[in-house]
Amino acid sequence: MKSSDTTFHSTYAYYPGCSLHGTAREYDHSSRLICRALGIELQELKDWVCCGSSSAHNVSHLLSVALPAYNLALAEKTGLPLAVPCAACFGRLKAAEHELKDKKALDQINEVIGGGFNNSVETVALPSIFATEDSLQRIRAAVAAPLKGLKVASYYGCLLVRPPDIVQTSQDVENPQMLDKIAEALGAEPVDWPFKTECCGAYMVLARPQLMLELSYRILSMAKAAGADILMTACPMCQSNLDTRQAEIETKYHEKLGLPVLYFTQMIGLALGMSPKEMQLGKHFVEAEQLLKSKGLI
Repeated sequence: MKSSDTTFHSTYAYYPGCSLHGTAREYDHSSRLICRALGIELQELKDWVCCGSSSAHNVSHLLSVALPAYNLALAEKTGLPLAVPCAACFGRLKAAEHELKDKKALDQINEVIGGGFNNSVETVALPSIFATEDSLQRIRAAVAAPLKGLKVASYYGCLLVRPPDIVQTSQDVENPQMLDKIAEALGAEPVDWPFKTECCGAYMVLARPQLMLELSYRILSMAKAAGADILMTACPMCQSNLDTRQAEIETKYHEKLGLPVLYFTQMIGLALGMSPKEMQLGKHFVEAEQLLKSKGLI
């Protein structure tokens, strides 16, 4: 399903994934708050498990499909479309959904997870939900503190839009527009820049940390060169690499970046009039409040 074809629903099953119950709690918290404010109900799946995004596919192919399939089966029982905020989780769920179109594979997985799964879930990336015209209209109508004058680099990362034939979130994999449309609806100015879908190093943070620093530096420096005040993302791993490692990147490359990296849900919350405390901006390493204050936005 292409992002332009995504249907708006008022109620979604919700799969937060491990990061949003751990290192990215501010993403989970802000997602729930803005959904409530915009009339969207999220029903968290009961007894969900890790989707295996960081390692299962390197350990066991069967495990890498069974873990996301188990969560898809839980969602299927609700009869609701499934909203997934984490780009990595979304990628694994969509990959499993794609593979299980094969009946033999589906039968095998049903033996593993206990049966009864028909692979009929509509799995939707959270940004896609807010980029529908219905949602954009709701956002525009609800904006109480427009982010006027704030230049935003929308950063999708490599997982939200790839592989395009599997995730089907954007008709243009090199220049997706979901987050850009959201930024515009908030009153901000999305900047045109070429690194919006480049890899930040993701899983290389432990295996090859110097490579991760180099890739993340390229993204941050390019966003700064494009005139961005802030970088907006929808991926917990991207946010972590670009935010928590930014001081280390500045030291290595002898360049002051000072680029706050916020989740798009936090940006929506701020524009709806929610406070930095409510959006838990204090959890980030690169401070954003002074920038927002300097522009008269909070």
